[in-house]
Amino acid sequence: MNSPLKVIDMHTGGEPLRIIIDGYPKLPKGTILSKRAYVRDRLDHLRKILMFEPRGHFDMYGALLVDTDLPDADLAVLFMHNEGYSTMCGHAIIALGRYAVDYGLVAKVEPVTTVRIECPCGMVVASVEVRDGKSGSVSFESVPAFLFASDQIVDVPDFGKISFDVAYGGAFYALADCHQFGLEFGRDAASAFKHAATVLTEAVKEAVPLDHPDHKDLAFLYGSILTDGADEWNEAPTKNVCIFADAQLDRSPTGSGVTARLAAMHAKGQIVKSTARIFESIVGSRFAGFVETTTKAGQFDAITARVSGHAYYSGMAEFIVEDGDPLGTGFLIS
Repeated sequence: MNSPLKVIDMHTGGEPLRIIIDGYPKLPKGTILSKRAYVRDRLDHLRKILMFEPRGHFDMYGALLVDTDLPDADLAVLFMHNEGYSTMCGHAIIALGRYAVDYGLVAKVEPVTTVRIECPCGMVVASVEVRDGKSGSVSFESVPAFLFASDQIVDVPDFGKISFDVAYGGAFYALADCHQFGLEFGRDAASAFKHAATVLTEAVKEAVPLDHPDHKDLAFLYGSILTDGADEWNEAPTKNVCIFADAQLDRSPTGSGVTARLAAMHAKGQIVKSTARIFESIVGSRFAGFVETTTKAGQFDAITARVSGHAYYSGMAEFIVEDGDPLGTGFLIS
């Protein structure tokens, strides 16, 4: 670490995003997935400095802005968390849309500014509302999302046989009704949700081999989403909580998770195209999402979803590691 790490902190629906704007060395040219591999293999100590304590915490989330590879991208981003590097993050896209408009990465256009964000999963297009020069709510159109495996059964330690789907929304998730685990939504149930989702993720990893039509680096189970089971079309909000990476709990409804749920709902005839459904997180924050288009992803029938929400600024900082600090390179207590 040769220079201070400068960041701007935001949150979307309560889920933090630490945008890293300076302090990383220049990355080699190449695809976004090759940059992800380089940062993972060569610069992971910087992730730990920023995500871990004493500067971060177990549930911190980060975004590293990198040079674009796709010619029509406005910016490119690598996502990071307590375990490593993800391929897509909807709450981060919502925050980065505002950031790109407010900090001049794109020309501001009223009433909507388009921001094209190159992610490890592909190009994600954000639409930022702008009124009187100020940015507001943000929506994004997903990469193609699809139901990978439907109505599967797995034997989960502590819980027995659990029914689940696997869907892709920029990352792969197992989707399951929380009532199978004896759970009800509420902030006081967070630890129980974390345990149930974590053992489900491990069981599904063993039971369901994954593949993605675009790249093998996308074919891994990122986590599990436990829902209230309200998948059939309803005007009332449906609740879900996403537990990803190393038992990290998303405070937001999870943008890529909402996308995956919409893909599964569409495949099962449970959603009305172009009609929004409201998705609520464990802390009560909400995203709206709907099926925008139908498409293909390799052999899979797929959709693109549009997901919208609000992000807010929470601070800015400059971080260093002082010589001789025995804990300065980061640690975690879950």
